[in-house]
Amino acid sequence: MLGRSVSPVFVGRREEMTALTDALTEAGAGTATAVLLGGEAGVGKTRLVQCFAEQAARDGVRVLTGGCVELSTEGLAYAPFTAVLRQLVREHGTGGVAGLLPDGAERDLARLLPEFGEPSGDGETEAGRARLFEQILTLLERLADTAPTVLIIEDIHWADRSSRDLIAFLSRNLRVPQALLLMTYRSDDLHRQHPLRPVLAELSRVNGVLRLDLPRLSREEVAQQMAGILGHAPEYAKVEKVYERSEGIPLFVEALLEQGGDCTSFPESMQDLILNAVERLPEETQRVLRMAAAGGTRVGHALLSAVSGLADLELEAALRPAIAGNVLQIADNRAYVFRHSLIREAVHEELLPGEHQRLHARYAEEISKDHTLVPAGRAYVELAHHWYGARDDVHALTAAWWAAKKSFKAFAYAEAVPLLERVLMLWDRVPDAAERIGADHTAVLEKAAAAAQAGGEVDRAMKFVKAALAELDEAREPGRVAGLIVRRSHLKVSKGQVSVVDDLRHALKLVPEPGEARAEVLVPMSQHLMLRGEAAEGAVYVEEGLRLARELGDRCLEADLLLNLALGHSLAGDIEGTVVTNQRALDLGKQENSGRVITRAIGNMIDSLLETGRWEEALRLSEEGWREAKRFGRLRASGLFVLNNRAEALEAIGRWDEAIETVERALSFGPSLRTRHHLMRVRADIALGRGEVELVEGILSEIGVLKERPEDFVQDMTNSARLHMGWHLLRGEPAYALAVAERMLARPAQSSKATLGWRLLALLRTVCDAAEDAEPERVRALRERAAGMAARLSMTGPVAEAYRLTYSGDFDASAAAWERLNRPHNQARALVRAATVAARTGDRDGAAARLATALPKATALRAAPLVAEIEALSRRVGGAQRPQESSELLTPRELEVLRLVALGRTNRDIAKELFISAKTVSVHVSNILAKLGVTTRGEASAAAHRLSLLSR
Repeated sequence: MLGRSVSPVFVGRREEMTALTDALTEAGAGTATAVLLGGEAGVGKTRLVQCFAEQAARDGVRVLTGGCVELSTEGLAYAPFTAVLRQLVREHGTGGVAGLLPDGAERDLARLLPEFGEPSGDGETEAGRARLFEQILTLLERLADTAPTVLIIEDIHWADRSSRDLIAFLSRNLRVPQALLLMTYRSDDLHRQHPLRPVLAELSRVNGVLRLDLPRLSREEVAQQMAGILGHAPEYAKVEKVYERSEGIPLFVEALLEQGGDCTSFPESMQDLILNAVERLPEETQRVLRMAAAGGTRVGHALLSAVSGLADLELEAALRPAIAGNVLQIADNRAYVFRHSLIREAVHEELLPGEHQRLHARYAEEISKDHTLVPAGRAYVELAHHWYGARDDVHALTAAWWAAKKSFKAFAYAEAVPLLERVLMLWDRVPDAAERIGADHTAVLEKAAAAAQAGGEVDRAMKFVKAALAELDEAREPGRVAGLIVRRSHLKVSKGQVSVVDDLRHALKLVPEPGEARAEVLVPMSQHLMLRGEAAEGAVYVEEGLRLARELGDRCLEADLLLNLALGHSLAGDIEGTVVTNQRALDLGKQENSGRVITRAIGNMIDSLLETGRWEEALRLSEEGWREAKRFGRLRASGLFVLNNRAEALEAIGRWDEAIETVERALSFGPSLRTRHHLMRVRADIALGRGEVELVEGILSEIGVLKERPEDFVQDMTNSARLHMGWHLLRGEPAYALAVAERMLARPAQSSKATLGWRLLALLRTVCDAAEDAEPERVRALRERAAGMAARLSMTGPVAEAYRLTYSGDFDASAAAWERLNRPHNQARALVRAATVAARTGDRDGAAARLATALPKATALRAAPLVAEIEALSRRVGGAQRPQESSELLTPRELEVLRLVALGRTNRDIAKELFISAKTVSVHVSNILAKLGVTTRGEASAAAHRLSLLSR
């Protein structure tokens, strides 16, 4: 390649960019003088400074740039200031620059640039040096008088002593408005004796000097950077690998992607950056570092001492230069950690083959003798790694098996899968493998499938299940085969495949006798039948399963079946019964400490609470569910189910930006196809509300809605049809929407779930109203079929009732119901429908009043189609719009953010307090600044007090 792959998208850094922008604003008032921007090599300091400089230049700010050069231990004297002077001479000429200084003062600048003539004779004296400092200060002050000026000095860790002194002088004395110094340095280069350390310590105490540390990128930000470079969303596994290896350093992300493939190799162009600090160390230190590298990124002092054979004092003496050079860092519990995993990898690759095996064998031997040499619970994992590195197949296989079992107990499923794969890989090399671990080859495959499924790795799990089924005979081991068929059915559903009920019926025939095997088949069988709309048969299997589970005393099975029973209650319209039964299942899951049951119950409970209008409880529970999914190692499985339900709740209550972020966050984890489709439906609902036609079309194409891909579950069919109709209405195609509605109601299975059914009927009314003039007969027939469906639906729950009111045409009552439920988009739409009815009856003032209430809600949501409809109808009725109150400028969430901004909180502080991400906070802050017509957080706080926004 000719150059490194750089993301065209500036990723993350919103908070740091805001801090720099605020510092520039404060410099305009003379209250800020300098910013010290620190960060390790490759973390993106230069990219951030470039973006800030470009933005500042667009705003009319003069940007001067200089950099320090690594030529020797003391660098090149005044190098950054010489570069700045050259820039000024190019732009203004020597006369223009000299004209900004007192007469004759340009001779002092001649020391740095010969264009200014003959240097003054006392240039090397203290007096001459002091005069030079004053002239540079004067030059910056005069420049700032004519335009806002930013002086950027990069890499001050390489600055010579004279430059450091001048930097300190300017930071203390540059007090005029419109002038700002911005300096960058490598924090990882600042060893204890580094000459910049005391300068930074001194400047940090100077008023007006801001010290800013640039952190590594988060996993989500690395995914965004990768997407920008690749031009498409990267696979979850690739993101994980790149993030793990780069540890969030953007330069390393770019380098790994430059290599392509599986991102396991690292370009030679980066080796110097990584090994530079190591190669400067004494040879004995490098030798011990190679030993430490074989131990992993983190190695305990006692373990390293045992492996190396060095006494405590000898080991400390050998490692001290590595710690001073910031190659190694001291961690808790007397452990050493490589500053970056790539440093460890590079050092580890320096080992010779024989040395590699001997060192790993030494680690394995010492850990085998004393498990306390490694962190608690890690002994078997470490032994599996080191015996494998030592090429001892027998010990490597048995250690990997026991390590996998330990990982299961710790809910570390992602760690268990590669360990079990290692067992399978070594199986043929160890003749008595089954006797050594007490399990046959099929049992290892079954365990690997369970771990992969729990960790959300659907394709990997399916591979293990198929391999296990191929090894079994259903005539000899029917229960075992039935269990694998059950697992395969779950995986098929996750992959978006249909007709799994036939597989489950076969599994049920394999286990006709009452017992645990049959009960385990009854759980998915009853659930799938209910989701298909075959509730009566599903209920029969639930009752049989509950009886068996209670006879067996299996409380987790009982909880699973209770969740299916709650699903039956929901379909029957018994909302309170649904909540109570879900809670019983959740309690059982907590008593048994079953992560699978707990997270499934929480996901179901969120949906039930939302149907009862208890959205605040639903959101709190979603936070608990995400924490529990993380605790039980199920983030990519049931954790994403919880996030999907959280996104649905946020969409319902009008917190659309947060819902979008939640969807994007869930998608970044590489969900199963079915979960991805659920998430994309939430995103499509918001896109419909905002009029994003192309986005909606892309989503509907992806999930198969436009081709009406077969669906197994009634809920999926209903939601897909609803989105399909909404898309046609958005495009102004009511006849096509009518056709979708006709096909939907012609299906034999319709949802008996009250909220789902009434929501569909409310939309059907909109479709019929829009198509009635063009297709009166078809509309009449559809209304009759809709009425038949309505007659079969129950009317329990406030959300279902609000949709029923919309369907019945009582739009004012519907708007009031939506207001009580805190659903602003639904409320605004109902108000518009009510205004339309009022206008038709001649009540123009009533119509205008309703529209005046609806408009700020639609505007706050950025619901462009609804805003356009309100404005069009307002022009037709001729009613005056109410003036917008100050409190209506901001949404409730924006007011919460503004209140914390006024208290001086950072974006990260606000994110932590409001349980949202810093990215979402940044979006809210940007919206607040725009709505209030201000540019800084301080001005926003002042405006909030002036308009009394925070007293409401």
